[in-house]
Amino acid sequence: MEPTLASYLALSGILFTIGAVGVIFKRNAIGMFMCIELMLNAVNITFVGFSRFYNDATGQLFVFMVMSVAAAEAAIGLGIIIAFFRNRISVDVDDASILKN
Repeated sequence: MEPTLASYLALSGILFTIGAVGVIFKRNAIGMFMCIELMLNAVNITFVGFSRFYNDATGQLFVFMVMSVAAAEAAIGLGIIIAFFRNRISVDVDDASILKN
């Protein structure tokens, strides 16, 4: 049995919801970072599902673009998190809010 578009969209919606709830309720920067990556992967599943449904490769090309943005975000985001941890010995986002002043 071949998966349908509805199953791709359901999986994507569940993963995106888990990621969004994680971003809202997590206080750890690394946990929030992982939830953002989960949300990007949910969008990738949606692109692949629609690409397969319409027999068009455009969605798969968008997946490569999203993956390159996610890789750049991972490199820059982890660098910022490591620099913050070296200064504060914590990755709590409440501690990062004092850097505004």
